[in-house]
Amino acid sequence: MKKIQIATVTLILKADYSINSCPLQTQWRRFHALSAYNQQKKANLTLQCLWRARVARKELRKLRMAARETGALKEAKDKLEKRVEELTWRLDFEKHLRIDLEEAKGQEIAKLQNALHEMQGQLDEAHATITHEKEAAKIAIEQAPPVIKEVPVVDNTKVEQLTNQNQELEGEVRELKKRMQEFEQKYSDVQTESRARLKEVEESQLRATQLQEAIERLELNLTNLESENQVLRQQALAASTSEDLSEEMEIVKSKITTLQSENEFLRNQKVIVEQITSPEQVSPQMKNLDNGHEIYHGCPTEDEYQATKVEQQTTKESGPLGSLLTKQRSLTDRQQENHDVLIKCLMEDKKFDKSRPVAACIVYKALLQWRSFEAEKTHVFDRIIHTIRSSIESQENIKDLAYWLSTTATLVFLLQSTIKASNAPAASQRNRTSPATLFGRMAQGFRASSISMGTSSGYSGMDGKPDTRSKIEAKYPALLFKQHLTACVEKIYGMIRDSLKKEISQLLNLCIQAPRSARVRQIRGSSKSIHSNIVAKQQASSIHWQSIVNSLDHTLGILSENYVPSIITRKIFSQIFSFINVQLFNSLLLRRECCSFSNGEYVKAGLQELEQWCIRATDQFAGSSWEELQHIRQAVGFLVLHQKPHKSLEEITNELCTVLSIPQIYRIGTMFWDDKYGTQGLSPEVIGKMRALMAEDSINLPNNSFLLDADSSIPFTMEEISRSFPDISLSDVEPPALLRQRSDFHFLLQSTD
Repeated sequence: MKKIQIATVTLILKADYSINSCPLQTQWRRFHALSAYNQQKKANLTLQCLWRARVARKELRKLRMAARETGALKEAKDKLEKRVEELTWRLDFEKHLRIDLEEAKGQEIAKLQNALHEMQGQLDEAHATITHEKEAAKIAIEQAPPVIKEVPVVDNTKVEQLTNQNQELEGEVRELKKRMQEFEQKYSDVQTESRARLKEVEESQLRATQLQEAIERLELNLTNLESENQVLRQQALAASTSEDLSEEMEIVKSKITTLQSENEFLRNQKVIVEQITSPEQVSPQMKNLDNGHEIYHGCPTEDEYQATKVEQQTTKESGPLGSLLTKQRSLTDRQQENHDVLIKCLMEDKKFDKSRPVAACIVYKALLQWRSFEAEKTHVFDRIIHTIRSSIESQENIKDLAYWLSTTATLVFLLQSTIKASNAPAASQRNRTSPATLFGRMAQGFRASSISMGTSSGYSGMDGKPDTRSKIEAKYPALLFKQHLTACVEKIYGMIRDSLKKEISQLLNLCIQAPRSARVRQIRGSSKSIHSNIVAKQQASSIHWQSIVNSLDHTLGILSENYVPSIITRKIFSQIFSFINVQLFNSLLLRRECCSFSNGEYVKAGLQELEQWCIRATDQFAGSSWEELQHIRQAVGFLVLHQKPHKSLEEITNELCTVLSIPQIYRIGTMFWDDKYGTQGLSPEVIGKMRALMAEDSINLPNNSFLLDADSSIPFTMEEISRSFPDISLSDVEPPALLRQRSDFHFLLQSTD
């Protein structure tokens, strides 16, 4: 039974499998066909997309080529439009000129016609009067009685007399011509003689000047001998307690009297010297100094030989006189050595102490201590000026120029507040009341020096302290030193100003016209990309203005680091801003492509950068620099002004462009073109009024130009600088180590005001 059951079950299962296998096979075939269809469809879609992409690329390439061609055409169109605008502007201008000329010609023709009508009326009146007179004359002739005419007899004697007189006059004219020729010959001879005599006079004057120079050399040597003898006299009187020294002083007196007699003999023997000396001997090599003195290099003269002879005789003397002379020579050597040390300090010690240039303060204190301002003749001033000039000659570094500007300005201020010009009448009176003899003058000088023992008339070893509160009566070398320092201040000021002008002028040509990249065009894309593109272009266009601002900041930093007086800094930047105003304004008037709306916006943005710099620099350093840009500010404001056709001439001249003249406003108004909004410029009525005013002004002022001129003068005086200079205290100035080591400069360590 079990086997039967199993067989039946298997049969049943086979029947079920055969029944169920047919739908499964159909489903599988359906699925297989559907998948093959989907794969084929996907492959077809992929091929179609690739083909369309290829076709689209070809079309895009063609469109790009067409776009490039259209861009080039558009640029050419823009150029042609600009050219057409320029030609139309010139055509309008020529039309206006022709209309004006035709109007003027019409007026002249009308005037001439009126004059012609008047002349015609006068001519008719004259004809009428003539005819009337003729009729009256005919009536008078008819009514008049007959007249018997007499025939005159001609006399030939008068004619002969007149011909004789004419011949006589012709003879006199010939004689006068001969005399004129003789006078001309004599005049030429006299002129040649006068030229020869003039040459002789010039040669004699040259010889006289040479002799005068020789006499001055003699007097200079004499003054040197007097100063040496004065030192001998002072030290001898201070140490004379025995009879031996009194005898030696008698010897000195006798030598001084011999020197006086020799000097008088030399002064009285001018003619002899003129005969002996020749031009080759009188013209030695000489070196001109700035204070008017001269150093002669050549063969020694007679007075120099005598001076050396006297000096040799005095050195041969035994006892204290020889030692005194050697001491005087050592003092002179110490003086020269101290001058060298001071010049070395001026050249090398370039530092500041509490906003004060140390070198200027030390030089001033040294000159004050040595009483160089009261000296009649000294060479230390010439050496200082020569050192400063050699340091600034062909100097291009602004830092060094700023240091020397601060140093020289400080020195000038200290001299201005310390010295004054000496009183000439008082000096002449003192000279008149002074003793006549050399020994008397030496004694008087010794008495004056013995009264004030706290001060010394020599060079070193001074115990007294100069009184700086009361001004010192300066001599000629000190006053000339002050003038040379003032000239150095002005020269350094001009060098710094011109250097900054040269640096900025290269950028101003790029700042007057907006670059092409700054003109924003419509670009397809997202708003974010458009905004970023605009910002990038604006930053690129403001690079030149930022470079100018960086140059101004750099120069201001250097001037501040070197403590240049604020008034000089203000003057420098005021002239720089005036230079910027002149360059930008003249370029705007001369170039039509700069007188556009977008270019006005570009220049206005750059001027705002300069305004921000003036605010950052404050009034202490900028001063009135922003006010120097009034012309370019008002011109740019006029360019970016909306509704120009509605503005009247009074509103433009009284409210908008108060500084600009009528020719300047007319130039900007006629050259303006709006490349951004396409608006119109000034109305024809306003332009006609300005043209009429310009015609009237051209009659009164034929050379009236609309361009500005640059100012290159020195805009300050030393009195102004001295009034605005801060007070300088010299009490705590620290001297350099080079001077602290020397005993002659210990006065710098003292606390003095």
